[in-house]
Amino acid sequence: MSDIVTTRALAATDYDDLISLYRELMGKLPVLAGTQGYRRFEEILTHPGTHIIGAVATGRNDGGQSAGRVVSVATLHVLANLTHEGRPYALIENVVTLQSWRGQGLARQVMLHAQDLAWQRDAYKIMLLTGKAAGARAFYQKLGYRSDEKHAMTLRRAPLRITE
Repeated sequence: MSDIVTTRALAATDYDDLISLYRELMGKLPVLAGTQGYRRFEEILTHPGTHIIGAVATGRNDGGQSAGRVVSVATLHVLANLTHEGRPYALIENVVTLQSWRGQGLARQVMLHAQDLAWQRDAYKIMLLTGKAAGARAFYQKLGYRSDEKHAMTLRRAPLRITE
C-alpha cells in the first residue's frame, strides 16, 4: 500500500480527475464530460447510498506535481432490500487506477475503503462484475470475492468497452 496516497469520498472538485480515470477505463467509448457530465457527477454524489471513493496522491517523487490528484477510484452503491431481514446489499462498479500509478496497491486500498463503507451500512454482501481478464479476476479473488456461488449476467443497451 502506498504511503503517498490517502483514500476519501470524492467531491465535486475532483471532477476533472475522475473524467481522466474514466477515459482510461472506457477505452474508445465516450465518457460524459463537460457541463452535462459535471451536472451528472453532482447528481451521483448526492444519490442516497452512492459513494465514489478515490485514492488521492498526497505527494510523489515528481516534485509534488501529482499532489491532490485522484489516481484510483471505485463506485459503491448500497441498495435497500427486503430480504436478509431488510439489510442492504452493495454493488461496486467502475474500478480503475491511472496507468502510471498501477502496481502500487491503490485499487486494493480503494476497494478496502469501499468494503468498510458497505459493512458500516450493514450490507450483507458486496457484488461486482469484472471483465474476463484473468489478472482482474485474480485481483478480486485476493480480496476475498468469489465467482463460484453466483452467475453474473448482463443485458446491454450500450456497447462493450473497447480496449486495445
